[in-house]
Amino acid sequence: MTNEPRIRIRDATRRSWAEPWKIKMVEPTRWTTREHRAERLKEAGYNTFLLRSEDVYIDLLTDSGTSAMSDRQWAGLMLGDEAYAGSRNFYHFEAAVQKYYGYRYVVPTHQGRGAEHLVAKIFIKAGDIIPGNMYFTTTRVHQELAGGTFVDVILDEAHDPSSTHPFKGNVDLGKLEDLIGRVGSGRIPYFSLGATVNMAGGQPVSMRNVRELRALCERHGIPILLDATRAIENAYFIQQREEGYGGKSVAEILLELCSYTDGCWMSAKKDTLVNIGGWLAVNDLDQFEEARNLVVVFEGLHTYGGLAGRDMEAMAIGIEESVDDDHIRARIGQVEYLGKKLSDWGIPVVLPIGGHAVFIDARSFYPHIPQDAFPAQALAADIYLEAGVRTMERGIVSAGRDPETGMHRYPRLELVRVTIPRRVYTQAHMDVTAEAIEEVWWNRDGATGLRMIYEPRYLRFFQARFERV
Repeated sequence: MTNEPRIRIRDATRRSWAEPWKIKMVEPTRWTTREHRAERLKEAGYNTFLLRSEDVYIDLLTDSGTSAMSDRQWAGLMLGDEAYAGSRNFYHFEAAVQKYYGYRYVVPTHQGRGAEHLVAKIFIKAGDIIPGNMYFTTTRVHQELAGGTFVDVILDEAHDPSSTHPFKGNVDLGKLEDLIGRVGSGRIPYFSLGATVNMAGGQPVSMRNVRELRALCERHGIPILLDATRAIENAYFIQQREEGYGGKSVAEILLELCSYTDGCWMSAKKDTLVNIGGWLAVNDLDQFEEARNLVVVFEGLHTYGGLAGRDMEAMAIGIEESVDDDHIRARIGQVEYLGKKLSDWGIPVVLPIGGHAVFIDARSFYPHIPQDAFPAQALAADIYLEAGVRTMERGIVSAGRDPETGMHRYPRLELVRVTIPRRVYTQAHMDVTAEAIEEVWWNRDGATGLRMIYEPRYLRFFQARFERV
């Protein structure tokens, strides 16, 4: 027996990690040929939203409603009280929102879009100006349909994919002060606060920035409404990046974040780990009464809001599971794993890596394709063609047209969103995805753009069709 020390082969600075769950049920997927994918892509008009899921190998189109529910959530489905009025599941759900988000009054909706609709109906009148830290597609459409105009007051760094600012979702308070000075606070019904900011690459806001925003808005009598769709991911980034929060739980940080706002709308299909559902939550009784009345017109009775009782039970359980520190650490860790792999290979991605997705900078990926030939749309199509991996465009197509001029909006960010559903895919799936994107990267010089041949009136990225230039 020798006393000589063993030689360590593995890199001692790197430790592997594993997801904090076990797989109990699987859904088979199938690999297809390149020829098959080429046919399906052409049939879909080079729009990944129009592909059939059966033709997709790894589906990274969205994290909306695509998460895997836990055994507790599936058990909760069996406890659905499907009474038309006063379902006990509603009260479980209401209590969970009040406990973890802190708002007094809660109105369920079928998904986040239903809550956005209620916000627009209650708060906005024709001619209003709604400032926010970068637009989101469905939110802005509801604002415009109500007669309002969205104005972006996010930090300039948010429009720079290479900036490593830790809180690129922050509000530029100087821009907001200037806007209030120009239009007057009376024309601003509320501030639209996103956390995290999807269109900027899943970038967070800092707690300090939100506190300062609260103070500014209070001086001018402007309420703050939070898009809480991925606020738990934002809370995690605050925990990891902001001084004074490293020792706090994600649940504690989320509650503080929400406390600086007057209400929120929520797509529970993201952070809350369910396949359908949402809510509007406020602290003002009059606003709640109006929302509770309007939801009957557009969604359903105020104790179900377009949802089955079993859906509300799954939401209540999902809210509790979603703020678990181990869960959110692993969730964002998987996104960072994929993002770092791509970045290390020299593939241009938005930095820092966001919470729910890796965003590829299509301008830098395909610099030879002009923006009006839809480089991000073309890149999403090419990634699917390479390996059956479905992603989505977040650039000029998503930005839509200016309602005043009818011309394309030209955002500075032209991105492909590689979105990771929660608790669905393994690290091996991330490796396959990274290798597929790398293969497209190596063949990028031969890529061509697209021409739009069909364009719906609203939210065109969902249904537009294209052909190769």
